[in-house]
Amino acid sequence: MVRDTVIEDGSADSRTHKVFRALDQICVQFDLGRPIWLDSNIRDFKRRSRTRFTKDSFVEGIDFDFLEIQVIEED
Repeated sequence: MVRDTVIEDGSADSRTHKVFRALDQICVQFDLGRPIWLDSNIRDFKRRSRTRFTKDSFVEGIDFDFLEIQVIEED
């Protein structure tokens, strides 16, 4: 693992909006272009609440293997 972060969002927005907003924050924090959600990312995220964005998801080149996001929900 090269870097990690946790984004907390206590807003009343939908889960989808929270995920997109968190991904935007991660990209700013890590100085990355925003990845493209491929069909495989959508499938994985729906099943497991996590997905990996590989180089195929980025328009610009990346110097790491993948960016993984995961939703961790606490009750």
